[in-house]
Amino acid sequence: MRLLFALPGFHKYDRGAEVALMSVAEALAASGDDVTLMGSGEPRPGTSYRFQHVDAVARERFEKWPHFPPVRSETAWEDATFSANLLRSYDPSAYDAVVTCSFPFTQWALRRPARRKPLQIFITQNGDWPAVENRSEYRSFSCDGLVCTNPDYYERNRSIWNCALIPNGVDLARFKPGPGERARFGFPPDKPIILMVSAFIESKRVLDGIRAVSTMDDAYLVVAGDGPLRNEAQELADKLMPNRFQRISLTAQEMPALYQSADAFLHLSLLESFGNVFLEAWATGLPIIAHDTERLRWILGDYGNLCDTEDMPVLANTLTEALRSDRINKISGIERFAWSTIAKEYRNFICGLQKSDLSVL
Repeated sequence: MRLLFALPGFHKYDRGAEVALMSVAEALAASGDDVTLMGSGEPRPGTSYRFQHVDAVARERFEKWPHFPPVRSETAWEDATFSANLLRSYDPSAYDAVVTCSFPFTQWALRRPARRKPLQIFITQNGDWPAVENRSEYRSFSCDGLVCTNPDYYERNRSIWNCALIPNGVDLARFKPGPGERARFGFPPDKPIILMVSAFIESKRVLDGIRAVSTMDDAYLVVAGDGPLRNEAQELADKLMPNRFQRISLTAQEMPALYQSADAFLHLSLLESFGNVFLEAWATGLPIIAHDTERLRWILGDYGNLCDTEDMPVLANTLTEALRSDRINKISGIERFAWSTIAKEYRNFICGLQKSDLSVL
């Protein structure tokens, strides 16, 4: 198949959506499909897919810009600048299917009028709201195939769109138990390290993580990420837990060593579309502390230390208990999330849509 994956953050950021779609693209390209990625970053050596740079203004430039429909966030502003340039680079006739998780602007650009239109695949990586909402710009949403990353999304959309339930995955060759490199990252050798891999935005609740860890006498909190609340988080940590907080920004290649250098993994979003970070922590053997939801239980099964994370005493107690648990605990079962397996599910879904499309003709 000739496939295009388009997302503003490709090769510029290594956040959940970018990592997930790039991993699917890499696995499909490695298996023989003709795969192109378009993003605002630069080519990286060793990829099986073809990468094409498309200019975009970085989301950080828009953190203080006004938000209104359809530019509801700094990422939407970035998406708008990316899609304007994508229109000049994108030839619909060159592809059998195009894939994105970015709405509205990138998806609008990929659906531009053409004599031969590729299949439009939308992934609910950042939520299924474009597919279910019926107001403002959401009324324009359309796709040929909707990849639902959790059962909630699948049940909500299966009667409306052509859907497939496909989870995210993890690179098991990279994320695995190991000795860690605390000295390299500047972590203290004599304190338990609690790791958050999260953007500094309201929904990720990093400030609540600081409040919870601050109640533990000797725990050291590391947050890998960036975002508008970075300064507020630093000020709170300086006040509540001086010298026990560190914000860090790493490349994708460094992330496995970061996980291996921690003692527990904390993630406080109340509801994630999926959350690649859970699989990365699981594959590394870290105890996982997160908010108790049916969706997360579907992902982790009986792995993890799930609780009501909005109850601070309960959260602090769960963190303390998790640090006492065995670091390597029930890693078996993670194999079903290997990216090669996930990519096959994507390919089967898109091939099925192609056959349906031909049958209509």
